Amino acid sequence: MLEEIPKYQPGADLALLTRAYDFSAASHKGQHRASGEPYLSHPLEVAHLLVDFKMDVTTVTAGLLHDVLEDTKATKPELEREFGGEIADLVDGVTKLGKLAFSSREERQAENFRKMLVAMARDLRVLMIKLADRLHNMRTLDYLPPDKARKIAQETLDIYAPLAHRLGMAKVKAELEDLALRTLQAEAYVDLQKRVAKRRLEREADINQVIAILERKLSEVGIEAKIRGRPKHFYSIWKKMHDQGREFDEIYDLTAVRVVTTSVRDCYGALGVIHSLWKPVPGRFKDFIAMPKVNMYQS
Repeated sequence: MLEEIPKYQPGADLALLTRAYDFSAASHKGQHRASGEPYLSHPLEVAHLLVDFKMDVTTVTAGLLHDVLEDTKATKPELEREFGGEIADLVDGVTKLGKLAFSSREERQAENFRKMLVAMARDLRVLMIKLADRLHNMRTLDYLPPDKARKIAQETLDIYAPLAHRLGMAKVKAELEDLALRTLQAEAYVDLQKRVAKRRLEREADINQVIAILERKLSEVGIEAKIRGRPKHFYSIWKKMHDQGREFDEIYDLTAVRVVTTSVRDCYGALGVIHSLWKPVPGRFKDFIAMPKVNMYQS
């Protein structure tokens, strides 16, 4: 962390982070996770995730401290004295979100709960810390009793994965959904793993061929672009099979190709090249540049 943060936030107060580590270690001393690991391993992983998200040092510091108000004898006034009001407010915000109880699986209730989370988190950074907290908890879900694990997984699917989507965090959303599927539909998850692995080499060969063709054709018309393959995650495959009653062999978009250009003009130009090479599927083309998603994502 101390090496990574200055790469995207030059001049960050790293001493603040060191003090927070010492405070968190002292506060959680003697506490252990369900896995048997020292409890400090959890806030450390949350802080590492926040660094992966490129969050500022203030947010990472709050991530290191995010459980001290809920799980130790530390108080908010103590945090204010040690780290200032901004960090104390962030930790307090995460603590308050953690005390909200979600019970209903109805879609409207879930949406209302997500809105409540956003409204309560007056600072967006509180939601980022909460998502990092939930992601690490999901990664270590196997150590919990099955009933508790299933409850957390369902809550993640209903609340936190859509929240990550709203915040434009596609990778976090995908991982949360896959981890939830592993707990809620264990047999289906293992079966998908085997099926996807079996066709991996075949798909990689197809993707590499498409990338080679695109690189050549885009170069011919003077469009600079970065092109890479992107695998579809397990939950999206399972959901398509489940919702549409389709077999695995009927799912054709197990991987996708992402083309990143330097301008909107080149993006539409690349699209023209792609449509000249491969016929678009009727009703499946979406222009998120002209009509962005609700989180303002454009592609």
